[in-house]
Amino acid sequence: MTDLDYYEVLEVSKDCSGAELKKSYRKLAMKYHPDRNPDDKEAEDKFKIVNEAYQVLSDEEKRAIYDRYGKAGLEGQGGMGGGFGGANMDDIMDIFNSMFGGSGGGFGGFGQARRDPGQKYALDFEIEVPLKFHEAVFGCEKKIEIRYKTPCGDCQGTGAKDAKLETCDYCQGQGQVLMRQGPMQFAQTCPKCHGQGQSIKEECGSCHGKGYHEKEDTVTVNIPAGVDSGNRLRAQGYGNEAKNGQRGDLYLTFHVEEDENFIRNGNDIYIEVPVFFTQAILGETISIPALDGELELELKQSTKDKEQFVFNGEGVADVHSGRRGRLIAQVRMVLPKKISDEQKELLEKLQESYGVESRPHKSTFESAFDRVKSWFGN
Repeated sequence: MTDLDYYEVLEVSKDCSGAELKKSYRKLAMKYHPDRNPDDKEAEDKFKIVNEAYQVLSDEEKRAIYDRYGKAGLEGQGGMGGGFGGANMDDIMDIFNSMFGGSGGGFGGFGQARRDPGQKYALDFEIEVPLKFHEAVFGCEKKIEIRYKTPCGDCQGTGAKDAKLETCDYCQGQGQVLMRQGPMQFAQTCPKCHGQGQSIKEECGSCHGKGYHEKEDTVTVNIPAGVDSGNRLRAQGYGNEAKNGQRGDLYLTFHVEEDENFIRNGNDIYIEVPVFFTQAILGETISIPALDGELELELKQSTKDKEQFVFNGEGVADVHSGRRGRLIAQVRMVLPKKISDEQKELLEKLQESYGVESRPHKSTFESAFDRVKSWFGN
């Protein structure tokens, strides 16, 4: 991954805005963070390069240099490396505080990162919860089966036989190693012992060195009306269990299924209404489905294809304010697939009754025909 273009690393285009850059970085940093991927060297490496890419591209001066000269142009600029050094450290830490800091739960970031060096896994974890369209729109109560981690009693959560650990030979028991970034040095958690300063001499036979077992549990969650895909809800006290018996928090990320007729865009709902061409020409009042039942749609005479009719307050309730969005009905003109001789005769008579108006192409293209003829000298 270190050979990838920084824009590819962050999964953005070269003309992306700062907001798009930050949004993508937040998603990828959350995905590859070591606390969420314990003992995963590949995720750790990806986490480093994601931070490296963001440090460069979120700094206007470094980004300009990178766009013109590539990585070579940044040598000596302090823009290379996998830590948190550089001009955008405050920005990066703000993002991480919002993701892993004490947000208090609800919709948003993770709760406090309560992981100490001796804890082999994060206490908070996240699962995706699928919701039917109507469950998300109206809210519901769901029972969710989960598996959470609990410390192994035989090794006291260490992963070592009889809880016997030895000093880590990589960091010499410090739990940190020094990394160099240009002229600067900074400390980084030891990748071998993950900050413990100690390593396993012989694996625990009960948990095979993991330091934990898994248990099943059931969580009953009241999901508020108006949630959408990507919204996240905290279930306090349903995360992994620490050595002292305390449990972290479970974070539920929702994925809402699509509906056959309704299309959701934020708090607005779109519905396509098939209208026969004679209904559109003559005008008619028809019933259309809505979230709360039915609505009356009054088609005016000569309604156009793709014309939209807006019903305020008939959309989805905002999950925070409760204010409802709009329902937008869009007309889809339907023409007859075939006509009988009698229908054809009637339509021809109808067309003739409009006179010149029934052949708008003639007046529109009259001058064009004359110009084309003049080109060939006719």
